[in-house]
Amino acid sequence: MIKRKLIIQNRYGLHARPAAQFVQIASQYDADIKIKKDEIEVNGKSIMGILMLAVEKGSEVELTVSGKDEKEAMDALAGFLLNTQD
Repeated sequence: MIKRKLIIQNRYGLHARPAAQFVQIASQYDADIKIKKDEIEVNGKSIMGILMLAVEKGSEVELTVSGKDEKEAMDALAGFLLNTQD
């Protein structure tokens, strides 16, 4: 299991388009992916769960990945969250 805290840089936060892209990336990996904001943790492969978090720019989220592809998944997802700008 790998955990990492990240600060969202996207000026619009994790709205519908980047949330859908996040889920698309997450679904490529054989791993259990969770994303947590404040005290709410959701399935990282669920667009509705991610949207429910209402992640804004500057929000801190904790990404937890466990499973066969955990390292690759964490690298891809953390990179996406730190670099997406739309």
